[in-house]
Amino acid sequence: MRPISEEDLTTRARIRDAAMALFAEQGVKATTIRGIAEAAKVSPGLVQHHFGTKEALRHACDEYVLSYMREQVDAGITGRNLDKPEFVDNVHRTAPPLMKYLGRALVDGSPAAAELFDELVRVTEQHLARDDRTEADHRARATVLTAMKLGITVLHEHVSRALDTDVYTSEGVLRVGKAQLDLIRPEFLGRELFEQARTGLEKYEGQR
Repeated sequence: MRPISEEDLTTRARIRDAAMALFAEQGVKATTIRGIAEAAKVSPGLVQHHFGTKEALRHACDEYVLSYMREQVDAGITGRNLDKPEFVDNVHRTAPPLMKYLGRALVDGSPAAAELFDELVRVTEQHLARDDRTEADHRARATVLTAMKLGITVLHEHVSRALDTDVYTSEGVLRVGKAQLDLIRPEFLGRELFEQARTGLEKYEGQR
C-alpha cells in the first residue's frame, strides 16, 4: 500500500469539510456524493476513492467532530486554559462548522451525536462530583447542563435571530458566553473554573 501523500490528506480534508457543511445545511439524506464533489471541487470518483460511500463519509465527519470536541474539553477544562484569550479565539475560529454539523446530527439522531452527548455528560459529572455536597444528583445536574449548552447548538439559527447577531461571530460568542455565566452560579461549576471562563471572555473581548 502506498503511503498517503500530503496532497491526499489535503484533498480528503477538503471533501470532509464540504460534506460537513452540506450535511449541516440540508441533512444527510438530501446530500449526494455529486453535490459533495461539486462543493469540494473534485470528481465524484475522487470522493468515492477517499471515502467509499456517503455513509462512510458521514462516519468520518462524526469521528472528526468527536475528536475535536474531546480535544477542546481536555484543553479547556482539564488543561485549565479557559482563561486564555488565545484558547477562546482558537475555538471561535475553528468550532462553527463543526458545531453546525453537530446541531444537525443531534436532530437527525447520529450515533456519534449520542456518543458525544454521553461523553460530555460523563466529563461534566466528573467535574461536578468534586462538589462537597454528596447528596447532590450529579448525574442529573450534568445531563441537564449538557442539554442546555447543546440546545444553543441545535437552536443556533433561532438564537442568532433573537440576538440579531450570528452566535458564531465574535460578538455572538461573547454575548452567549456572558449570558451563560450570568445564569450559572459560580458554586455550580466551581469558582476557579467559573472565574477562568469569565476571565477568558473578558480578555478575548479586550483584544477585539
